[in-house]
Amino acid sequence: MSFASSLVVSSNVEISPSSFGFLDSVRDGSQIPDSSRFFSRNRAAKMMKKRHKWGNYSHSSQLKYPVIAASMVVNPAGAMTVSSEQKVYDVVMKQAALVKRQLRTAGELDVKPDIVLPGTLSLLNEAYDRCGEVCAEYAKTFYLGTMLMTPERQRAIWAIYVWCRRTDELVDGPNASHITPSALDRWEARLEELFQGRPFDMLDAALADTVTKFPVDIQPFKDMIEGMRTDLRKSRYTNFDELYLYCYYVAGTVGLMSVPVMGIAPDSQASTESVYNAALALGIANQLTNILRDVGEDARRGRIYLPQDELAQAGISDDDIFAGRVTDKWRNFMKSQIKRARTFFDEAEKGVLELSNASRWPVWASLLLYRQILDEIEANDYNNFTKRAYVSKAKKMMALPMAYARSLLGPS
Repeated sequence: MSFASSLVVSSNVEISPSSFGFLDSVRDGSQIPDSSRFFSRNRAAKMMKKRHKWGNYSHSSQLKYPVIAASMVVNPAGAMTVSSEQKVYDVVMKQAALVKRQLRTAGELDVKPDIVLPGTLSLLNEAYDRCGEVCAEYAKTFYLGTMLMTPERQRAIWAIYVWCRRTDELVDGPNASHITPSALDRWEARLEELFQGRPFDMLDAALADTVTKFPVDIQPFKDMIEGMRTDLRKSRYTNFDELYLYCYYVAGTVGLMSVPVMGIAPDSQASTESVYNAALALGIANQLTNILRDVGEDARRGRIYLPQDELAQAGISDDDIFAGRVTDKWRNFMKSQIKRARTFFDEAEKGVLELSNASRWPVWASLLLYRQILDEIEANDYNNFTKRAYVSKAKKMMALPMAYARSLLGPS
């Protein structure tokens, strides 16, 4: 299931995991990536000759959750266990604490200057440029929105986008059948090396530089990889608590990665925790929208990303979904699922206003465009089995100025 985030991705583009220089290496455990998709073979050879330079590149309150919330879980013995929200809580609070700590010491989120080591600056600039090219190719709308950001924030967001895209494509791309749990373990080990200032390739180097400049924690990145592991072993979700955790893993994490880079408006009176909560809500909302849009596509792959207990209460079986039956029961069920997704979007809107001025436009664009996908599902009479809900180019173009206008509104 593709990650959904504040990063808008073109829906008609397929990306091969091997294009991101990792599939071949994790398939057999080797350490040589196939990077030809991102730069020419001559440039790839040049980069591998300079591989040692990457190796030397190093760098010295209670949270309020959305109204529609994951419930506490009762185990077979009848005891209450920790809900998915509580599992996510510590991660959110840790990220918020990192930002608040830097705000206390710097007054406002400061961007550290480039750490220049001999022979690395040109490679680093090339790495960021390539991340920008990838973002422009696969996330055109979002890329346009980043044009208003400061160059430092812009490049950092590109680097985060590319890492998330590479990670997602490992299990959701055309070559996903080659990916194993051990491959994801190697990808996570590579992430840890990256955070220690030891990037493996040029795209890793951009993110390695980013995490030294902004208060970004590694946990959301590791949690996204955990979401990829979930896709390898799980194709059903017992209740919304399980689905909520999955949505956090594959999408809510992106909000937590991005807020430290996007920044909070200096005049915001909102708590840092509430801004992170809204970013989390946007990720959850976008992923729920993806799930509702792709019911038919996922069913053809043997997957159902819908709460099994709620399906049973609605009188809908797995066979009904696999057969693509659009009945009144299905329409009523979809209405309740769409209502839940919109509740998360409503929660997310509160946080967009609190972001720094230059960062609001791409986030508003994502929010407005994804909300329209829900409208399109309704327009298709809830047939998300054989009809794909998509926002037309004309509507996208209309949404951009609307998003820009809303981005001019600051904290209330």
